[in-house]
Amino acid sequence: MKTFLPATLLLQAILSTGAAFDHSTFDSVLKQHVDRAGQVDYAGLKANRSSLDDYLVKTGAVDRSQFSGWSESEQLAFLINVYNAETLQLIIDHYPVASIKKIGGLLSSPWDKKAVVLFGSETTLDHIEHGIIRVKYPEPRIHFALVCAAKGCPPLRNEAYTAAKLEAQLESQTRTFLAESSKNRIEGNTIHLSPIFDWYGEDFERGGKTVSDYVAPYMEGGTSGKKVKFTDYDWSLNAQ
Repeated sequence: MKTFLPATLLLQAILSTGAAFDHSTFDSVLKQHVDRAGQVDYAGLKANRSSLDDYLVKTGAVDRSQFSGWSESEQLAFLINVYNAETLQLIIDHYPVASIKKIGGLLSSPWDKKAVVLFGSETTLDHIEHGIIRVKYPEPRIHFALVCAAKGCPPLRNEAYTAAKLEAQLESQTRTFLAESSKNRIEGNTIHLSPIFDWYGEDFERGGKTVSDYVAPYMEGGTSGKKVKFTDYDWSLNAQ
């Protein structure tokens, strides 16, 4: 359910162009409903959804001029939080559901639904990820921060992203995800990696690197000369 911010609240939201956005409401939602393993209490979130809904009303009221006045770290933290918050809202709008892929029709996917309010108009999760973040912010670690509500995804962090902590948060997410042996591991001469490294290989191969080069600092045993094989992706819901 999407609502646009009333004019009086919109004015309050943009009183100071360039002022950093307050993500504390979303931070509280995550701390309350996401455990340390990144699994979500969707039933509890659906029953107590007002804070999440209010947060997304406020993020949807941010206009382009306010957004442009922020630092790159503030912009990226905002977009990651919006993506993750909108994904949570999408799930609870349809909960109970076994997988996010069950949302949508034969000719559409949940990521194509115009269910996101950004800069005052409706858009899609796909546009946030592929049309904005991957285009304007050449940071491959965002693939460990954007969470699509599936067990095959990286774990959903139980705190909001902020500009001040963004570097540490992205690095922590990368290390945590690559340490999940069911998704990423070295066995003999084979590096088994999540399909994320297949789907978005070009993002990890910038500067002449290979995917195995990219993951080398995060995996024990060395990756040089080893072949890469992609593991299966679990699309079941990342529910507690």
